[in-house]
Amino acid sequence: MLRLLIGWHFLYEGIAKLVNPNWTSAFYLLDSQGWFAPFFHSLTINPDVLATVDFLNVWGLIFIGLGLVLGLFTRVATMAGIVLLAFYYLSHPPLVGLKYASPMEGNYLVVDKTLIELVALAVLYVFPTGKEIGLDRWVLGESCWGKKRTKNK
Repeated sequence: MLRLLIGWHFLYEGIAKLVNPNWTSAFYLLDSQGWFAPFFHSLTINPDVLATVDFLNVWGLIFIGLGLVLGLFTRVATMAGIVLLAFYYLSHPPLVGLKYASPMEGNYLVVDKTLIELVALAVLYVFPTGKEIGLDRWVLGESCWGKKRTKNK
């Protein structure tokens, strides 16, 4: 269930960005604060780089979401999701004294929903449920315990 819920969240966010012709990550990147802010700000300077970041963000969210929802290539999807969420977290760390243009959903100190979802994906990486309930079972041909499936005669 955890895999499906996180997958739905990724998939929905990706589709919402895809269907909005005015969406760009520029405002989010320019709002970045903390140690890595110069890196995130630099991504907005060149329009080609920004277009690449937008493309990777939208399609990354969609493919990660599909992988998690379908249980297809779940190890790859969880690792990609962890990397993407780490970028989100580093661009907008929930630290004392940092104020962002977009409103936060609460008052956070170090731990926020992005970090929690990242850790949940790490748990899913350790327990690859796609091999038990998902398309990985047929694509990879084994259960999550590493045993090859055999057909009953």
